[in-house]
Amino acid sequence: MSLLLPATLLFVLVAAYICLWRSSHEALKYAREYQNQGGLLIDVRSPSEYDAGHLPKAINLPLNELDNYVPRLARDKNQILLLHCSTGLRSELAAKRLKRQGYAKAFSLGSYSRAARLILRHQPQV
Repeated sequence: MSLLLPATLLFVLVAAYICLWRSSHEALKYAREYQNQGGLLIDVRSPSEYDAGHLPKAINLPLNELDNYVPRLARDKNQILLLHCSTGLRSELAAKRLKRQGYAKAFSLGSYSRAARLILRHQPQV
């Protein structure tokens, strides 16, 4: 009986990890396509980090401002939201928060450099 609680907790953690991995893996696979379909690219870094360099078409909404501005920008809870930050931690937190609010298609792209590789790859040269 004493092993039941730790085993259950381990199972829940593994299941949660798999769900998060699948969700982020889907976003990574289709990030560019999602953006082309009208997905919002949201940079959850601070304004100073954003001003130092950001991805084309990225909207700067720091993590602490998401609750105020996302409902204005994405009235449709099925709007695709592609989130990134400097390391991936804040974008993961943002995606979880938005999913709890009903945004089913909120995806973390991870770090700025990872998001740049995903969004900018195969982009036509101008």
